[in-house]
Formats: sequence, structure tokens, C-alpha cells
Amino acid sequence: MTLHAELPVAPGPNATLNDWLAHCERIHPTTIDMGLDRVRQVADRMGLGPKLNATLVTVAGTNGKGSTCAMLEVIYGEAGYRTGVYTSPHLVHFEERCRLLGEPVNTEQLIAAFAHVESARNQIDDENQVAISLSYFEFTTLAIVQVLNQSNLDVIILEVGLGGRLDAVNLWDADCAVITSIDIDHTEFLGPDRESIGFEKAGIMRSGTPVVLSDPAVPQSVLNRASELGAEVWRVGHDFHFSGDKQQWGWASTPERGGRRYSGLAYPALRGANQLLNASGVLAVLEVLRPSLPVTAQAIRTGLSLVDWPGRFQIVPGQPTLVLDVAHNPHSVAALTVNLDAMGYFPTTHAVVGAMADKDLDAMLSRVAPLIDRWYFTDLPTARAATAADLVQRLKRVNPGKAVVAEAFATPQQALDAAVGAADPTDRIVVFGSFYTVGGVLINGTPRLSSKHSVP
Repeated sequence: MTLHAELPVAPGPNATLNDWLAHCERIHPTTIDMGLDRVRQVADRMGLGPKLNATLVTVAGTNGKGSTCAMLEVIYGEAGYRTGVYTSPHLVHFEERCRLLGEPVNTEQLIAAFAHVESARNQIDDENQVAISLSYFEFTTLAIVQVLNQSNLDVIILEVGLGGRLDAVNLWDADCAVITSIDIDHTEFLGPDRESIGFEKAGIMRSGTPVVLSDPAVPQSVLNRASELGAEVWRVGHDFHFSGDKQQWGWASTPERGGRRYSGLAYPALRGANQLLNASGVLAVLEVLRPSLPVTAQAIRTGLSLVDWPGRFQIVPGQPTLVLDVAHNPHSVAALTVNLDAMGYFPTTHAVVGAMADKDLDAMLSRVAPLIDRWYFTDLPTARAATAADLVQRLKRVNPGKAVVAEAFATPQQALDAAVGAADPTDRIVVFGSFYTVGGVLINGTPRLSSKHSVP
């Protein structure tokens, strides 16, 4: 692929955010283009050097990244610090990707930043005779980081989009890196196994800089890379530990890491079996950055009790109960299955499912299938998605000899409406498989279900 290309004309001065997002989708030949050369050139032109104007935490991993970012954001906010966070993708509105002081970014700020990126990539000089082409993710990342860097923040938290080593977020040197769980996903870009994927995630580490590893079975490739760099490793089960019972939990670092202890902590407000592991990594980050960003025990307790992250095993009370989870690979679907199983008895479980065709769909479906009684598969508004009809056939293949109750729908909302129409008040409906699937039922706000069978 060439470094530069002739590109479409940019939106005008009265352009909306949607105009800019459409422009970002048109200007690069591929959706995902691993590499940092092009985006680094544009960042340099924008004055976005490797160090940002705040303490920087970079978070990579297969699952648990968003929850980790959310916990860090709310705890630092409770401690009185000015926070900025970048996560992706969004569920409904693009502005969700950038939060300043706990709130979605102002649309006008984003539009101004988009225009700045466009101007920078179009600068012509002796070396660059045409505009530099940027992918959608690269363009939007530069715009959001520009907003964050100009917002007089104390701490910036950046979630890596894909991998780590060649992801646009890796342009900036973190004061503390975090690597959450590592599992099989995006194999066409990151490699076929955990060791290969771990190597890519390890690319966010820097020489002599702390890295928190919150995967209990971290791949050896990550540890090898940390050793090569001389990174200061904080590893769960080695440098810090956690334990808990049904009411509370505790965390402690080893004497070599300061010996700090927290006991009698309430469980994080985020539901799910893996959230305690994520929270444990978050406390390690707080300890690493304590010299520059001290945090009280009360800020930690309050923050964990208030943290909110929509679409991550989100249980919406109603009749029937609604569960929303963006689980979209075998590892996260396995965690969803454990969490559903722990919820207790429901006469019937209905599943609204839409997923990307490039995922290990058979593994995802077969893992959760024993808990699902009725399926409502949905098409999704992206070429990457598997069709609802294909998902129906896949389910039949992974459940040979078992009667499958499954239907196909054009949209997530239509699938949810059908599930509600078939459900009794004491049933539950789980929506999962993709950000598009969960976002599709949140587009008009969080649904509050009332089954027709529950109406007097």
C-alpha cells in the first residue's frame, strides 16, 4: 500500500459531525491498516508529540479494557482530578468515545479537532506531494487526543483499539501501561494464538515504565518483552493479590511493592465475574501513580460503588429482565455464560444475537447455547456482519440433534420486539454478540420492558 493517496474533498465550514465521520470513512482504502508511519506524520504536524499534557494511562487487552478505563476515570474523578478518557467503539453516539470530566465531549470541540486533523494531513511539502491517507480509526483518534491534550487535564486514559504495537494509540508514551485479559481475537491482524497476540499487546510497554498485567495467565511473550525493555512489571498474583467472599473483597501489594492493603471493599458496581480482576488491576495502577496522583481510600470506595459502563453485563430491571452485553468473542461470551448462570432461575431465556462474520461464531454459540431457549438473530448495519440467516444455520450445526427455536430479523430492535412479544414476565432476554447489536436496542434509550403477558 502506498503511503499517500488522492483523497475526497473535506467537508465545508458548516459541516456536521456526521459529515466529518462520513468523510473519515471515505478517505482510506481499508478499514483497518496496521502501522504508525502515516498517523505519526500527521500527529507531528499537529504538535502531538510522544508526551501528552497530562499523566497518561494506556490500556490494552482483549476484554476488560473499557471496564478498566471506566473504573480509573471515576476513581480519579472522585479524588478531585480532571479526567479525560478515550474508548472505542461507541454504542449509540460517537461522542461517547471521548469523555471530559465524566461527560461526553462537546460536538463542536470534536468538529474543530476534525478540521485540524484534515488541515494537517493535507499539508504539502517537498517530501509529501499529496495528502496523507488516514483510516477512520486513525483520523478520529488524532482528533480525540487533540481535544484531550488541550483540555487542561490531570490524567488521560486511552483505550487501545486493536492490538497495541501498531495501534494509533501507541503513538503516545504512557506513564503507566495496563494489559488486561489476552485471548484469541482479530487473528488476521494479531496472530493465531495467545503468544502472538500477547506480543502485539506488549507493544504499548516502554523502557523503564511501569506496566500492570491483570491477566492471571499472562503469555510468556508479554513477560519476555517486559524483560527486554526493563519495564517495571506489576503482575496480578505476583506483585499484587486480591481475595473476596460474598460480601466484600480486599487487595494488597507485596512488601516489595509497598505493602499497601485495602480491606472490606464493596464489590464494583459493574456486574460480572471478571470485574474483580479488572478492579484489582485498577488498584495496582493507582498504586503505581500514587507519587504523582495520590488517591484516598474513600475515593476508591466511592468510585467503585459509582462506576457505570453501559452494555457490559448490564441488567435492566423489568418484566422480563433484560441483560445487555457487548460480548463479541469466545472469551467474553464464556464470561457472559458464567454470569448468566449465576443469575438464578428463569423459566425461559431469550437471546437477541448479531455478530461479525470474522469472529469464531461456532465457539461463541456453542458456549452459551445450553442456557438459551429461544434465539432471535439479527442482521447488522455493517458489511462485516454475519447475516441473521447464516447465524440460524450455524446454531443448527453446533446443536446437532437438538430442536432449535430460532428466527431471523432485519434489525436488533425488531428482534428485541419479537422476544418481548414471546416472553413471560418472569423470563429474561439477553442481547449480545456485538457493539452494533447492543447499540441497536439502545438507540432510543435504555429499554424498560413490559411483556404483553404482564399487562392486566
